Parts: sequence; structure tokens; C-alpha cells
Amino acid sequence: MAVLRAKHEDFEPRLSGLRDPRLLRDLAYVNGRWIAADSGRSVAVTNPSNGQLLGYVPDLGVAETRVAIDAAQDAFDGWRSLLPQERAGYLRRWYDLILENKEDLALIMTLEQGKPLSESLGEIDYAASFVEWYAEEAKRVNVEGITPHLPDRAMTVRREPIGVSAAVTPWNFPCAMITRKAAAALGAGCPMVVRPANETPFSATALAELAERAGIPSGVFSVVTGDARTIVGELCGNRLVRAVSFTGSTEVGRILLEQGAQTVKKMSMELGGHAPFILYPDVDLDEAVTGAIGAKFATTGQDCLAANRIYVHRDVYDEFVEKFTAATAAQKTGDGLEDGVVLGPLMHERAVDKCVSQVADAKAKGARVTTGGKAHALGGLFYEPTVLADVTPEMAIYREETFGPVAAIIPFDDTDDVVAMANDSEYGLVAYLYSNDHRRVQRVSAALEYGMVAVNTPKITGAPIPFGGVKQSGLGREGSRHGLEEYTELKYVCMAV
Repeated sequence: MAVLRAKHEDFEPRLSGLRDPRLLRDLAYVNGRWIAADSGRSVAVTNPSNGQLLGYVPDLGVAETRVAIDAAQDAFDGWRSLLPQERAGYLRRWYDLILENKEDLALIMTLEQGKPLSESLGEIDYAASFVEWYAEEAKRVNVEGITPHLPDRAMTVRREPIGVSAAVTPWNFPCAMITRKAAAALGAGCPMVVRPANETPFSATALAELAERAGIPSGVFSVVTGDARTIVGELCGNRLVRAVSFTGSTEVGRILLEQGAQTVKKMSMELGGHAPFILYPDVDLDEAVTGAIGAKFATTGQDCLAANRIYVHRDVYDEFVEKFTAATAAQKTGDGLEDGVVLGPLMHERAVDKCVSQVADAKAKGARVTTGGKAHALGGLFYEPTVLADVTPEMAIYREETFGPVAAIIPFDDTDDVVAMANDSEYGLVAYLYSNDHRRVQRVSAALEYGMVAVNTPKITGAPIPFGGVKQSGLGREGSRHGLEEYTELKYVCMAV
């Protein structure tokens, strides 16, 4: 439905702090043009820390989405025919501009997403790293020779760009999830249409503004804003779109897979996670506590990599609970632009409701709340950092991804049991393992049914690594050379000589 526009003075005043106000674009970017919706409808964007209005973006429909797709198709031949180093040059200029405008991009992100400014600054570096990586990787898509099995034949296999691609990106990492997909697609020779989350569209349109300044040709990179069902339905159903990359919930991922099946699209999915964190008594407990805090509470727990089930060996269980509780209680919650804040607001009221529901369910079934356990005194979308001890498999938090600042701790006695518990999930994105026994690390890492395993560290992501999960946590990989391969097809050529 249409949204009435507010007076200028009603908008979030801290947006005036932008060094380059032109980065705040309230239009969609389609085929090299900044456009409003044909219907005139808009989507309001608010600051989750205080509910204040940030602005509006167009609520585009099927017609505008098709224009973006058609423009990408028209641009495909010209873009794919460029030398890899020419495409790399565009990406490199985009990378330089992202870093030059790092402070403004981070401010926009914090205002529309809520995460602390320090995290937003880190995400801009992270987002830029994908553009730099694929600027280089674009030059390395080489032809592969095959030893012939037939006489008088020469055989080669090469990777070719798949065609028009689309990205559907989430609100928790509004810049990095765009560049991780778009830089790979563009590096491979594929134009991309991006549909960002309605909660965080200004990060996407700011990236589009910088892509335009970098000279990326019209139609090669477009950003369409508006209703997810309408736009994503067209992206998944349109026969011209040959690859779709999605980051979001497993439930939505299943729907997109069904929609994409009608035109047999190549689909890459980074879906839900329910990460186990396994702690043995042979590590420094203070270091393990620091690692668990990082694995659980980054982005206020609104991260598919968040450690949702913290398994602690019984020999150090009580001591860990005590130390982890103290460290959790010490984390400052508040507006992401305030000094010292490490936990921001949640994105939606339903996220707060889920934390409330999971804590109530766990308490009713015997869990101990050692800190937190209720909505924050700040009100709104803030929830207290919370620790639940003695969690059992009967509790909802043991089975369901939380996406909030609630940590669940479970004791274990032996390796076979904890591996079985960790693997007892439909998800398989990442697992964390803390142990200094190298034989154990090898054995447990091999046994964990997860696409990624972090050993003695909560930090594993980056442009060079193949990010992705198994089971219902996704399909395909992002980052590394494998991320570029998601936007290519193999072609085999056999030539008589």
C-alpha cells in the first residue's frame, strides 16, 4: 500500500552526518537509471534503535523488475565479451570507492540495521574484500585440457558465464551479502539484479551509486526495491534469469527452490544455521569464553553463524557457566552509535517475541537463567543478553535457531555423545570446536556434519574461503574460486585434428 511521505524534519537527523549525502539514494537503480515505482508507492525505512524514520525507497512491481532483467540480458553479451582484466578493472574501481566511502557506508548501515558502528565498519571492509578478490579471480577462469581418449582429437573444458543472475539478500549483513554475490557474478561475466531486504535498502542503493561512479555499464548491476513476494517471484520465474543466489531462512529457501525449478535455474542458497560450540577441558577457559562470546553475540546474535548450542565438558561446566555469564552480563546494549555499545537492537518485534518465547519455554522445562532473561529496560527492540544453563533437547531453543542474544549451554561427558548431539539437527552450516588435542580435533572435525568447522577461533569468514553449509543449511558455496563457479557453466569441446 502507498506510504505518505513525512516532512524532511521528521527524518533521522544523524543522516546529516554523511560526508557525501549523495550516497543516500531513495530511488531504485535499474539499467543505469534511478527510478521510482510506476505505482508511486514507497516502502518506509526506520532505525530499529529508536523507530525514527530514515526515508523511503520505491515499492517496485513486476513491470520494473522485468525491465531490470531485460536490461541485464541486453548487457550480457557486451559484458561477457570483455577481457577478464577489463571486468577486473571495473571491480577494482568499485572496490576503491567502497573503501573511500567506508565511514558513510557504515553510518548508513548502523542507522538502518542497528548494529554497532564498529561492526558496520568491519563489514564494509569485509564487503570490499569480495570485490577485490573477484577482481583478481576473474582473471583465473582458465581453460582445462583433457588427455584424449579418442584418436586424433583435441579436448578442452572451459567455464562460461551462465547468463543473467539475481541475488536476494538479507538485512543482517546488508553490504557484504551483496558484494559476495555480485562481485562473483560480475567477475564471471554475468550481469546481476539485486533485491535487498526492505529493512536495509539504503546500503544497497549506496553500493549501486558507487558502482555507477565506477563506470559499471548500464544493465550490468541493478538494485530493485519493494515487495519480496512480487520481485523475488519474478526473479525466480523469469526464464531469462539463469542463476539465483539467496541468503535467508531455510523456509524461504525451500519456496525459492520450488519457484526456480519451473525454469531449471541454478540456485545457490545460504540458509539457516544452528551452530554447535563444543568445548573440551584442555583449553584455556578464559580464551574459550572470549571465543564463545564472539561466536554467540556478534550482530546481537542475528547471524546464521551464531553459536546456538554451547556444549561444555562436565569437568569445566560450572566454571565455564560462571565466567561466560559474567562476560555476557558485561556487554553493553544500546544504540549502535553510542560509545562502547556491543549489542544493538533486534530487527523486528517478532525477533524479540521469539527470544521471550524460547526463554519462557526453557525455564518451564528446567533451564536456569544465569543472566538476562527478559526484554531490555531500553524498551523497543532491545533484549537483554541472556544465558540459559542446563538446556536439554526437549526445549525449543535446543531445536530452533534463535537469531537473538540468548545463549544455551549444555553439559556433555564424552565425544561420541556430543558429536551425536551436535549432528542431531537439520542444519549444517558451521560448528565451533575448542580443544588442544590434535588427534581429537581431527577426529571430531571429520565427524561433524557441517560445511565449515572453526577450531579454537570464532573468526573464519573471508573472501578466500568457500562459505556454505550442508543438509538444510544451503546449496553451493560463496567466496573463494568456488563462489565464482556458481555463475558459470562447463563447456566441453572435442575437435578433430
